[in-house]
Amino acid sequence: MKCLIGAHVSIAGGLANAFSRGEKIGCTTIQIFTKNQMQWKSKPLSNEQIKRYQQSLANSTIRSVLAHDSYLINLASPDENLLTKSGQAFLEEMDRAEKLGISYLIFHPGSHKGAGENFGLKLIADSINYVQKQRSNYRLKLLLETTAGQGTNLGYSFEQLKQIIDMLDSPHRVGVCLDTCHIFAAGYDIRTKSNYMKTFDKFDQVIGLERLHAIHLNDSKKEFGSRVDRHENIGKGEIGIEGFRLIMNDERFIHIPKVLETPGGKQKFMENLELLKNLVES
Repeated sequence: MKCLIGAHVSIAGGLANAFSRGEKIGCTTIQIFTKNQMQWKSKPLSNEQIKRYQQSLANSTIRSVLAHDSYLINLASPDENLLTKSGQAFLEEMDRAEKLGISYLIFHPGSHKGAGENFGLKLIADSINYVQKQRSNYRLKLLLETTAGQGTNLGYSFEQLKQIIDMLDSPHRVGVCLDTCHIFAAGYDIRTKSNYMKTFDKFDQVIGLERLHAIHLNDSKKEFGSRVDRHENIGKGEIGIEGFRLIMNDERFIHIPKVLETPGGKQKFMENLELLKNLVES
């Protein structure tokens, strides 16, 4: 497989274990949490942990690793204490990814919790500016993830992501991770070739395809434009097979890591990966 394709895998028992888990299900790329994502803080990485991780990567057939931050973090929180806590936790996420040599840290932009969308978007940009100023020498690139727009979650339109990027002091240090389930639920159709082309033309016009560095491959349990974030296995949801066939054969995305976050665990990951690989036309 020339393309980078894989799944989100567990780090249970140690970060280094993620690679064998990815290999066993047929991944060429993996996504991980670098810590327990349901806890605010964790022990700093030891030199031994970093060494084991890097040795496992070097001996692996996995060609790239994506990190995802904790879902507890909200960089748009109107609660000052939670916003401060989120900023500190995000710095820790950045530190861990940088020490491991991971290129991309994916994160949900944030939720305004009723304070208003423009207020929330400005807070997200301010938060990113803050953390990047604190870690000005990092090579790590932060990837804003497209969202379904459930509740008060921001980042459900390409224009919102562009609005955030336009307020950044160092926009070259930020890119985008596109989630197929999320954009579909937010009202971007990819089920037919014509709509697929319209959606990615829109992305290119508003954000720029050069900013797209990762793709989450998830079908959607909920209908088009529902604004509800519910992942489904590939071809079993409302998007269907054709949208994924188009992505898997889009030459623009061959070298972009594509990872599954579908339900059902290891066996379902294997089935989904096999299906996606079979969609690639020779």
